Amino acid sequence: MEQVKTVDSGSQSLNERFKLAFGLTVLIWIVGLVGHFTPLLEWPALAIYVLGSIGVVLWRGKSKGEWAEMFLAGGDLKKSLKWGIIWGVILLVIALINTIYAYKYQDGMKMMSGMQYLLVHRSLLYSLLSALLEKGINKHLVVVITTMLFVLNHYAVAPVDLEERAMMAMMAFPLGIAGGYLVFYSKNVWGSIVMHSILMIGMIAALLVTSPV
Repeated sequence: MEQVKTVDSGSQSLNERFKLAFGLTVLIWIVGLVGHFTPLLEWPALAIYVLGSIGVVLWRGKSKGEWAEMFLAGGDLKKSLKWGIIWGVILLVIALINTIYAYKYQDGMKMMSGMQYLLVHRSLLYSLLSALLEKGINKHLVVVITTMLFVLNHYAVAPVDLEERAMMAMMAFPLGIAGGYLVFYSKNVWGSIVMHSILMIGMIAALLVTSPV
């Protein structure tokens, strides 16, 4: 009887986490779409994206103890960090080229203000990724789904022109694929966070190098 209650409790917790992550994602898109046609632009959606995703993860972790389920604890940390660094360096080359182009031909600094949050604060999508995997959905499909959501988020919360959003989305695709598989195979999110950090440091460095003195 106790085992049945434990299974039911785990299933309920999983469904709650899935609904929270998916519901917050939809809310962000709606707010971003509405804000686009107002003077506020996408800034409210960006605020919800950052604060909401961090809040959901911290709340579920502290109140439900789901740190391991969300890949924030446990798993193979060394494997996660090793491949996070390797893929971070590989993607950094692409990011540097894209960032230098954005600075020379676009409003690079404005683009960076929105990109920082999009690349670093992905905890919401990783929460969704873990929930989908626990539901038994094919791992490759889960990676594709979360990657496409990550790409679409650039259009929902980036307060920049559509052309610049397209560039950011183009960078997000390989980042989402690499990050998704890295989290899946290592069962740990920290390598993906390191990979994102490497990209951010590289892009900021590129802006500093190419900016006029």
